[in-house]
Amino acid sequence: MNQTQDWKNDISSIPFGPLGVIAMAGCEEMGEKISNWLEKWHLQQEENDADFYTTTGKSHSSFLIKAQCPRFGTGEGKGVIKETVRGYDIYIIVDVCAHNVTYKMYGQTVPMSPDDHFQDLKRIISALGGKAKRITVIMPMLYESRQHRRTSRESLDCAMALQEISNMGVNNIITFDAHDPRVANSIPLGGFESIMPTYQMLKALLKNVKDLTLDKDHLMFVSPDEGAMQRNIFYASVLSLDLGMSYKRRDYSTVVNGRNPIVAHEYLGASVEGKDIIVVDDMISSGESVIELAKELKSRGAARIIAMATFGFFTNGIDEFERAYQEGLIYRVITTNGAYLRPELKDTEWHIEADISKYIAYLIATLNHDRSISGLLSPLKRIQNLVNNYREEQTKNGLRLV
Repeated sequence: MNQTQDWKNDISSIPFGPLGVIAMAGCEEMGEKISNWLEKWHLQQEENDADFYTTTGKSHSSFLIKAQCPRFGTGEGKGVIKETVRGYDIYIIVDVCAHNVTYKMYGQTVPMSPDDHFQDLKRIISALGGKAKRITVIMPMLYESRQHRRTSRESLDCAMALQEISNMGVNNIITFDAHDPRVANSIPLGGFESIMPTYQMLKALLKNVKDLTLDKDHLMFVSPDEGAMQRNIFYASVLSLDLGMSYKRRDYSTVVNGRNPIVAHEYLGASVEGKDIIVVDDMISSGESVIELAKELKSRGAARIIAMATFGFFTNGIDEFERAYQEGLIYRVITTNGAYLRPELKDTEWHIEADISKYIAYLIATLNHDRSISGLLSPLKRIQNLVNNYREEQTKNGLRLV
C-alpha cells in the first residue's frame, strides 16, 4: 500500500489497538528514537513508509506511556503506570544489561543487575493489570540467554524467565540474535522471535569503511567458534565470500568466572594472508576471545580485522581494545545499540554503533496492524541493494576498478 491508496478503507490498516510504548529504565533514548519514527509515520511525512501509519490513543499525545519503578529504602520496588492503557497494544522495551541505571538501598548506590531489570519488567507487566489488549516485550539482549541449556545439575534460567512472563500474559517476545533461539521451545504456545540485525550491521560497516574490496581475493569471514557459524555463513553467502572458522580449545578441567578458559585458537579454512577479515559473533563480553583470535589471524598474515557483534558489553572496560587498535590487531568493532554501550566508546576511533531503533519501530508498526513481519526478517534484497550502491560509490570515487 502507498499513500495514494485509501488506507482508512483498507482492513490491513486498522490497528490491533491504540499503540503504546513503555521504555524501561535504561531504554529512554531508544524509546525516544522509536517514538520519533512512529510519530513521523503517524503524520504521514514519508510517502514510502505510509504502510507503517499507526496511531496513539485519544488521551495520549505521544506513543510513549509514562511508567516507572520506584524503590523503597530497603531496595524493594514497585511498578507504576501513570497513564491509561485500557485496550492498548503495549510494547515494552527493556535492556537487562543497562548497568548504568542505579537505585538506593540502605543509603548505598546500587547498579541494576540483569535480575533487577527483569524483576522491574515483571512489575510493569503486573501494573498493567490485564487492561492492555496485548503485551509484547522487546528485549534485544535476551535475559539469561547464555544459560539456555543444562550441561550438568544446573538451573535453566532463560527457559524459566520466558515461561514466567508468558504466564503473566505476555503475548509476544522479540529479541535480537538469541544465543540459542531453540530456547523458544520452552514456550511452544507463545510468540517468540529472534531477529538478526544483519542489514543494520552491514550498513554501519559499509557506511564507515569505504575501501573494502568485496571479493574473495581481498575479504573473507571467519567464525570465532562453531556456535557462531550460522551467522557468518549468512554473511559470507550473501556477499559471495569465503568462510573460515576458529576452533576454541578449552580447558574443561577448570572453571574461571563461570566458564572453561580458552587454551588456544585453532584456525580451519582458506588462507587469510593479505585479506581483510570480518569476525561475526552475537556478543563481545570481556573481548579476550576476539583479541586472541585477532593475534592468531595476524600471525597468519591477515590484513585488517573487523569484529561485528550484536551486543558489545566490554565487561572489563575498553582499554584492551584500545591497545589492540593501537597495535594494529583490531581495525574496527561494530556493535548495535540494543544493549547499553559504554559512553567512552563514542570517543574511540575503532568503535562503530549500528542503530536498530528504526528497525524496531518498523517491527512495532507492522505488528500493531497484525501484518506479517517476514519481509522485515529477510534482509537479502536490502543487502544486495546496499552492496550495489557501495560498489557504485567506490567506482565513482575511484576506489574500485571496474
